[in-house]
Amino acid sequence: MNQDRRKFTELMAIASAYGVAPQLFAQSNLADSYPKKPIRILCPFAPAGGVDITARSVAQQLTQAWGQTVIVDNKPGANGTIAVEAAVQAPPDGYTLTMISSSHAVNSTLLKNQSYDLIKDLAPITQMTRQPYVLVINPNLPVNNVTELLAYAKKNGKALTYGSSGIGGFSHLAGGLFSLSTKTEMLHIPYKGGSLAMNDVISGQIDMLFSTILQSHGHINTGRLRPLAVTTPQRSPSLPDIPTMQEAGIKDYEVQGWYGIVASAKVPGPIVNKLNKEIVQILKSPDIAQRLQTDGSVAVGSSQEEFAEFIKSQVAKWRTVINALKIQI
Repeated sequence: MNQDRRKFTELMAIASAYGVAPQLFAQSNLADSYPKKPIRILCPFAPAGGVDITARSVAQQLTQAWGQTVIVDNKPGANGTIAVEAAVQAPPDGYTLTMISSSHAVNSTLLKNQSYDLIKDLAPITQMTRQPYVLVINPNLPVNNVTELLAYAKKNGKALTYGSSGIGGFSHLAGGLFSLSTKTEMLHIPYKGGSLAMNDVISGQIDMLFSTILQSHGHINTGRLRPLAVTTPQRSPSLPDIPTMQEAGIKDYEVQGWYGIVASAKVPGPIVNKLNKEIVQILKSPDIAQRLQTDGSVAVGSSQEEFAEFIKSQVAKWRTVINALKIQI
């Protein structure tokens, strides 16, 4: 018997004495046989959006890797909480997963009656992507960069107007954080959807908008919108010539949209580990990276521990901003 095998035997003898060996073997066997039936990934938002595109890209690759169908089931509604509630309540066997996004970190503060706790009731699998927002303005506004925008606001002595997809949405929070960071007076104009806000920036009814790249890229290319900066510390591969807010002089300003995948906190650890390993490997594929770039996303593929800490930091960050802006729904 070699040394490694002898050590394993000794450990198992100790574990057996304390009655934990059967559970260890059971969990190990559970992960080895997983998956043995179709997996369902719940998507909290409508088809064709960034979260949906990401979920379907990974589901297709998981199906090929494991030989079991991985289905994406869209369950939009209630600011993305319906799908997460369903995942928390599903049998904790690893066959019901759910996508989450940056919106869910905001919901933890804004929505007072959620039936789940984002941190306690869910097992993070991996952060799948990150994506910037981009500050866009009407081209008739006589500014070409963020410094000129702030000077223009100060010179004219009136609040800049910025639109959003609605109160508490990420475009609202991005604008609010910009106002706090630059000490600039800004007037928030909420709309019932980002496309309506964008139409009013294009027509000159409002000055600016913090938009997703997926939503604004076509208008930027045609000159109907002028981009000033992206909101992540790194430039976007989709808009490589556009500076970051930090490059534009707004230190510590960062707004990061993101998508991730989670399971119920009751799902056995070995299954979550197996999901993490496979999905991270998929996210490293050049083909997937190219596909995700459709909405300005950059693949991440973090560890479970890194994603858990990231979620906590995002909840804390946006709670501070929401309280400073006194946002209520």
